[in-house]
This record gives sequence, structure tokens and C-alpha cells, in this order.
Amino acid sequence: MQKFDNNKKPQQRIQKLRAEIARLRDAYHTENAPNVTDDVYDSLSRELKELLKKYPELEDINSDENRVAGKPLDKFEKVKHSIRMLSLNDVFSDEELYDWENRIKKLLPPEISQGRSLREFPQGPSFNYFCEVKFDGLAVSLIYENGKFVRGATRGDGLIGEDITQNLKTIKSIPLILPKPFPEFIEVRGEAVMSKKTLEKLNKKILEGKGSLPALPTGQAGGRQAFANTRNAAAGSLRQLDPKLSAERHLDFFAYDIAEIKFYTKEVVKFPSRGSHFVPLNAPKEGRSEENFTTSFVLENHSDKHKYLKNLGFQVDPNDAICKNLNEVISFIKKFETIRPNFLYGTDGVVISVNDLRLQEILGVVGKAPRYMAAFKYPAEKATTIVKDIKINVGRTGVLTPLAIFEPTLVAGSKVSKATLHNMDQIERLDLRIGDTVVIEKAGDVIPKVVEVLTRMRTGKEKKFKMPQTCPACGGKVKKKILSEVSSVAFYCVNPKCPAKDERYLEHFVSVFEIYELGPKILRRFKDEGLITDAADIFTLTKEDIAPLERFGEKSAENIINEINKKKKIPLSKFLWTLGILHVGEETARDLATHFGTLENLLISTQQDLAEIDSIENIGPAVSKSVSNFFNDKNNLNFIKKLQQNGVVVEKALKIKVGKFVGLNFVLTGTLSTMSREIAKERILALGGKVVGSVSKNTSYVVVGTDPGSKLKNAKKLGVKVLNEADFLKLL
Repeated sequence: MQKFDNNKKPQQRIQKLRAEIARLRDAYHTENAPNVTDDVYDSLSRELKELLKKYPELEDINSDENRVAGKPLDKFEKVKHSIRMLSLNDVFSDEELYDWENRIKKLLPPEISQGRSLREFPQGPSFNYFCEVKFDGLAVSLIYENGKFVRGATRGDGLIGEDITQNLKTIKSIPLILPKPFPEFIEVRGEAVMSKKTLEKLNKKILEGKGSLPALPTGQAGGRQAFANTRNAAAGSLRQLDPKLSAERHLDFFAYDIAEIKFYTKEVVKFPSRGSHFVPLNAPKEGRSEENFTTSFVLENHSDKHKYLKNLGFQVDPNDAICKNLNEVISFIKKFETIRPNFLYGTDGVVISVNDLRLQEILGVVGKAPRYMAAFKYPAEKATTIVKDIKINVGRTGVLTPLAIFEPTLVAGSKVSKATLHNMDQIERLDLRIGDTVVIEKAGDVIPKVVEVLTRMRTGKEKKFKMPQTCPACGGKVKKKILSEVSSVAFYCVNPKCPAKDERYLEHFVSVFEIYELGPKILRRFKDEGLITDAADIFTLTKEDIAPLERFGEKSAENIINEINKKKKIPLSKFLWTLGILHVGEETARDLATHFGTLENLLISTQQDLAEIDSIENIGPAVSKSVSNFFNDKNNLNFIKKLQQNGVVVEKALKIKVGKFVGLNFVLTGTLSTMSREIAKERILALGGKVVGSVSKNTSYVVVGTDPGSKLKNAKKLGVKVLNEADFLKLL
């Protein structure tokens, strides 16, 4: 929570918090017009409570904040899922939903997809969608044999989970015996959830130390720590070794899919599968009557699965609906959004499926996510905090980036203390001032950003931020960069010899060239000694230049020169990345290289017509203009010529072959023993995969070597599949 300077009065902050909380409460309950999320309201309320703990003399009793099983197991056994438990790709806007539809329509037969945009043809494609609430709980698998519940397991990494059968048996909404007629075998998948009211009661017990509760980590005041949300509570409850503890939590279960089903015939159906008309045989088994085998029915759609699950006694989402097109899907999303705050269970979105099971089979699965499903996510978790300061970072291109500094604040499960403000235009759009109370959220649950300023919380002491007129690193002039007829939103240090951007560019240059012998300190030393004036001079160095320097010597100099000479050949994509072109990162550089093949072809294109660059997927006008400006600058062309004269060879780009890694995203961490990480990266790219720098829900695999970093921890936290080096080599 916030710390107050000596010149700030806590009474003033408490008064502001009480007034804003009361206003939001009145807007929600009286006017039925909430204008902020529950997360913001809760964040302000938490701050008020913490302040009142520190300053109990400011407590006001009349203020608004004062109203209102089986035997224990030693361990869980591992369970291998016969069919992988998938995760879903997320979308966050209507536009992303349309993009998803356009992608899947390209994979369907023309007579089905019609190849049309839904916005152009409102009647839509000849298939429909199925919408259901995305419950925020723990995904589990239930196995029934001959009508009896025999095993339940967590999703785990999708391939291997944990056997939590005894704990799942304590959930009353999970039938232990299915009604007749039932299949010989069925695997039901769904979400184990805890209601909001149950969570409230549970947390009260935890904080009061009542009930048969497991030991929990202590908080700052030495007290017990309550569950943050219903998802964590459900997961924690089902991972108790003593089923009695799980039973006390009063969980619920909602079924949403059938992974596999077998009737009293030879037919086994694994989904996604072509819809089939099932007619179980009249073949009584071991004392069972014929009534078990005489029912016929059809499972052709995902909605049919829900109907069948309901007939078997499972709870399914009561809000689910068949939608004819994306317009109806979006209406469903908006309608549920209005009732979501009062929904009995925690939810974080809506799941949209192509309803027809035959089409699901055609669309298939990429990595660990089905193409035929998407999860629409409602706005990310938000929190409030106070901006203590705004600092400036100078990047390798000279851009000045403002950075908001605030007290460590918990948002989306982790604490953050700073967030980029991107540029001055963003600060002005937000009307942000130093000292403001702001709303922050994590974009994609990873990168924190400021999304709103709570202007009603101002005291009058807030200060407007002004972009410095001189570079904080070198004192050089700062100007707003002009690109064509439109002024850039960024400010730049125009000093070509700015040490901050020069040092960062050199570090970037040798990093992309993989000249690992040249670290920041050595580069700085070479500049100070006058051995290099720019990056191209690195390739003119000799052993005789370096050996006489203090703390180097013959062997050290030889190692550096050998490393430099080995790295004079560089792929076109890396060469473009290393140039430091504005807006051109690793992925964009690869797109340019793949399209043009050679540096010469790219140079010709930039000097003639930008239409070809604009036509490349994922490259827009801003990027193409930046590329054109760079290659039409004589200084930049002279630098490239100097590199080539000093022995640098830019290799032609090879077209990426379609391979088995298409659609898969890899993250590499730690040291590999059989190859460098760069070689591993090239192997992945050659097979059509992508290598990304950070772990997210969209990561397919994290490849782990020795001494892995925090990426391994993040992978486990997100449930991303982790490969050791041996497993990775098998995939190759």
C-alpha cells in the first residue's frame, strides 16, 4: 500500500478514499450505472482499510466502510490423460473475434465458409457458434465406467495431471452413479468452482482461525492469509490431501465437454470427431437390464454434448446459447457482461465454439489450443496506486521514454512498481500528473500499464509532467522526431554521440552478432582508448590493438579477435535487426528478410516504391516509412558500406519451410549442452516454429537447459509444457 511523505496528511487521503468509494457504491447500487470495475473499487477499499489499520484514531464507526469423505492421502498419484486437456487462445476485442473467424473460415471448405467477411455479409457463414460462460476455477477430468465414477484428475500440463478422485467425490454436483441408460465409458471434462458466497465465508473462517483448515502462509501482521479469488480457493481446496478438508469447502462442478465416449458396442468416439448417430446394442451385460442399451440419439454439435451431459445429471452453464453468427456472439458477450458482477461464480470470459463437431475435426488443434474455440476475456484485473514520480529512459535509438514510478502494488497476482507511459501524447491523453491516483492493469497479464486517472482523488498538489528539453544522459538537445508529414509521438535525443544511446546500440549490435567476448565494460574501454568510434570499427581490431591494454594480454586479445572473425557472416534478418531501425525488431526484421531475400533487393525497394513493403503481412505504413527513411539516409548507407568493407558478409535469407513446428511458440532458458541457444533457435525456425522471449499463455513449450532463470518458474505457474534438452532433441 501507499507510503505517505511527511508533508502529506493521511486524513486527507482517507477522506478522498471514503468520498470516491461512496460515489462508486451509489452509482452501482442506486443508479445502476457502475463506471469502474470491481477490481478498482476493491483496490480503493483495500487501501482505505490498510490506512485505517495504521491510523486507528481516524476510524469512524458511522462511515460507509463499517456497513454493510475418505482417509487422508500421503500424496497425489500422477495420471496420464488419454486425450490431451487443451487450453484456449484468448481474444480481447470484437476485432480479434472477427480475425479469429476469418482465420478459421480459410480452413473450411468453400461451400461452408463462403469465404466472406461477416461484416460484409451479415447473414454469416453456414455454420453457427455455441457460447458458454468461462468459469474461473480448476479444470478437471472425470472418468465413468459402467455408469460409476472411477477417477478424477486435474489438468496438470494437459498431458499428465494428478489423481484427486477422493476430493472430487466430496462435490455434491458430481454424480457418483449415472442414470440409466448410460455409456460403457465416458470422460467428462468441466470446471470445479467455488461460489462467491462460499469464498466469503471461507475467508472469514481462515482469518478467524476457525474450522479444520490447513496451515496457510502468514501475512505481514502475522495473521492468516485469505484466498485472493474463487479460482485459487477452488484449486487449493481440491489439492488437500485430506478429503474432509475439501468437503468443508462446498465446491460445485459444471461440465462443459465430453472428451471420449464408448457405448456397449465396439465404437469408441474421441472428440473432436465427426458427429455420429449412436444406437447402443441390445446386449445386456452382467445382470444389467436391456433398458441400458435401447436408447438412440445424435451427437453432431457441441450443444448436443451439453444436452447429453445434462441428461446424465451434470450441471451445465444455464446461460449457454447457440448463436447464428458473430453478431449474436457479441450480443451474448455484452449481455453476460451486465450480469457478470452478480453472477454466483467467478468468471473471466466467454468460450465461443464452432458448434458443428464435423467442422471441429476439420479445424483441428494447433499446439495445445483448438482452432475451433476461442476464449473472449473481459478486461484484465485492475488495481489503483499513486504515481510517485515520472522518470526518463534513453533507448538505443535515442528515444526518451517516460516511466511511471509507484509503490509496489498487487495486480493480476504479482507486485509491480513501474509502468511505461510510452510517450508524451499518452500522458496528455490520460491527463496524468505526478501524485495522481491511477488505475493500472496488466496487458495480456504480463506488462503493467496505466489505463485511467482518478481525477476526483486529486488534492491540488499534483504536478504536471514536462518532457525535458535536454537529454538526461548527455545534456544534448531533445526534439520531437518528424516522420514525413506527421509528427512522431516520441521525443529523441538528437546528439549522435549521446553516450546512453551509443552504449546501448553497441551492446545491442554485439548481442545480435553474438560476439560474446565483448561485454559492456570492454566496449566502453575500447571507446575510451580510441580503438573504436562506431560498431563497424569492431571488425578492424587486431590482437596487437588489444594485447597492450591493461588487464588484457595476448591470450585475452586472441580470444576476442577469434570471436570477432567467426561472426563476420550474419543472416539478413539479424543484420536488419542489428541496424537499430526504428520500429524494426527481431520479428519484423525476419519478415523483411524472408520477403526480399537479399539486402540489395530491400535497398532497391526502399528507393523506388513503399507499396511492396506495405504489402508484407504484419508491416504497416509506420514501419515501411521508417525503413525507407533509414535506407535513404546517406549516413546509414555509409555505415552499411563500412561494415561490408570491414569484412561483414550479409547472407541471403532462406524461405522458411513448412514444418512440424508451424503454429508453435518456443521459449529457451538455461544453457544447452549439445548446442547453443542460437542454434536451437535456428533449428526451431527451420521447422516453421517461433522463438519468443517471454513465457505466456500462448507459449507451446519452454526448453530448459542447466541453470534456468525465472522463465521456468513462469512456465510452471502458467501450466506451460516444459521440455528438458533430451525431450527437445526428440522433437527435432
